[in-house]
Amino acid sequence: MKDEITDITIIGGGPTGLFSTFYAGMRQMSVRLIDSLPELGGQLTELYPDKYIYDVGGFPKILAKDLVNNLVEQAKYAEPDFHLGETVQSYRKEDDHFVLTTDKGEYLTRTILITAGVGAFQPRKLGLENEVEFEGASLQYAVRDLEKFKDKDVVVLGGGDSALDWALMLEKLAKSVTLVHRRERFTAHETTVQQVKDSSVTVKTSLNVTEIKGDAGQIEELVLTAKDGSEEVIQADQLIVNFGNISSLGPLKDWGLKLDKNSIEVDAHMQTNIEGIFAAGDVTTFEGKVKLIATGFGEAPVAISYAKSSYDAKSRIQPKHSTSVFKQD
Repeated sequence: MKDEITDITIIGGGPTGLFSTFYAGMRQMSVRLIDSLPELGGQLTELYPDKYIYDVGGFPKILAKDLVNNLVEQAKYAEPDFHLGETVQSYRKEDDHFVLTTDKGEYLTRTILITAGVGAFQPRKLGLENEVEFEGASLQYAVRDLEKFKDKDVVVLGGGDSALDWALMLEKLAKSVTLVHRRERFTAHETTVQQVKDSSVTVKTSLNVTEIKGDAGQIEELVLTAKDGSEEVIQADQLIVNFGNISSLGPLKDWGLKLDKNSIEVDAHMQTNIEGIFAAGDVTTFEGKVKLIATGFGEAPVAISYAKSSYDAKSRIQPKHSTSVFKQD
């Protein structure tokens, strides 16, 4: 057990967790960050490092991996204690602090901030018998290396923002891009849908992939089936399945937190129903909640400020402006 008590322990190393780390440093708090993934950045690093993000203030567009790099650099201001590849399991309250147990040890902390995003996640798969034969070679659930698709016939499955964004990003790199959606209408933003319609991407709707044809891990053809049973065969070198993820809070579900489905309910102070445990970002829910990276950035200072006030009665909820903290060049 680590004998030194940290002011706050943050569970989750995605965008909200990283910005919370920085802000904890701004409030002169000692901070530890724990994440089960081997790298910081959460889904941005794990699923789409080369995808552009357009809805973060101050950036007309920025690659996910670049946003993560910026956040990590910013978080270092707090001189945090990073623990990656480590899974949080349970906690117990002792006097004026918590004892947090992971699969690698125990840590003492005055407060806890959960920024676990959607929790642990696994991709939704096609459900075909031979799907596993092509996984990682010519069938992908996330795009981590754009060069893999250069001069290839690429098929993207899905109707959400991520699927359409990938189709647009690969348009100039791939030999051809075909977007296949099982429904007639897309769930992506209207602007993105229009961009796809105006592009060279071939769009096919109301179709499901019912068979993958190929050999030795290499896809050659896909069989698309409509509701009426009619079939269409298309050529493909690479298949990207973007049906979203199956997520779970894992051990956090057994903490006694008040949950709404897979989200943690919080009050206006970003505090959970357990005193001293706060939450921010996509893992939270409250009336009017909008799940965006930008929203998490706004919730982080609220959670950090009220977390500090929970053990330091003299601390101000409204902090100094950053221009007062940092020296100007």
